[in-house]
Amino acid sequence: MWFSQRYRRHRQRQMFLLLLLAMLMLRAVNLQAETVTYDGLIEPDTVVEIGAPAEGIVAQVAVDRSSPVVKGQILIELESSVERMALAKAEAMAAFEGDVGLQRTHLAFAKRAYRRVRHVTAVSNHDKDQAATEVALTEFRLKKARENQLQAQLELKKAQAILARRSIRSPIDGVVVERYVSPGEYVNTQPLLRVARIDPLRVEVIVPAKIFGRIRPGMAATIVPEFTAYGEHTAYVAIVDKVIDAASSTFGVRLELPNPDARIPSGLKCVVRFNLDAASDPLEHAAAGLRGEVPLR
Repeated sequence: MWFSQRYRRHRQRQMFLLLLLAMLMLRAVNLQAETVTYDGLIEPDTVVEIGAPAEGIVAQVAVDRSSPVVKGQILIELESSVERMALAKAEAMAAFEGDVGLQRTHLAFAKRAYRRVRHVTAVSNHDKDQAATEVALTEFRLKKARENQLQAQLELKKAQAILARRSIRSPIDGVVVERYVSPGEYVNTQPLLRVARIDPLRVEVIVPAKIFGRIRPGMAATIVPEFTAYGEHTAYVAIVDKVIDAASSTFGVRLELPNPDARIPSGLKCVVRFNLDAASDPLEHAAAGLRGEVPLR
């Protein structure tokens, strides 16, 4: 009796495994390596509308449309004659050490005078107290002079920062897309330049929900620009949307396309070619387990 029940359970387990294997093999046939293509758009990696941190008159524009720029490069100079004069004054004030030197000399003299009279019996206690008080007062004057010197150094840094705000620098490496101002114009809050980073480029593509889970970050894809003169290039998946759009049953994928020589212009339409295989499917793990490649849990 016991042997018969064990035999039936063994047969049931065999039948279940055979059925599962047949289902997974059928699914694997449908999920053989396949190439899918979708329309995409090549865009700059980053686009920045550069504004001015301070209002003023444009004195100089160092770049024009299509000019390459590097991070930290001065693009626009605002009129800054007042700020330069304020900086020159602050530099002079920070360099002054006369008051500190004067108070240091007074303190040395006051200490010598106090040492001479403090043990002399012929000198009244009032005079001794006055000499000691002079030492203390001079120490405070020296401290005040040093504080004034420190304040002058801080004013110098402030003047340098104010002058630096009159120079608009590029926050990224890239190329100037649009120039909005010319010398002599008054600027306040409006954008002055548009700068785009084009290395790397990014490729935006919308794919159907049925392949969700088969495209993963780091996955390679082939990019074919709409003009064949630019050839084929390899890009890598950077972002895969976690939310599917219910209305269109699609989700977005962003790829990163290296462009070190700026040969590929942004704004081109392209075809994105993905090579999908069975290993991209979540159920492939179970099939691999039945084949003995990974342990079944």
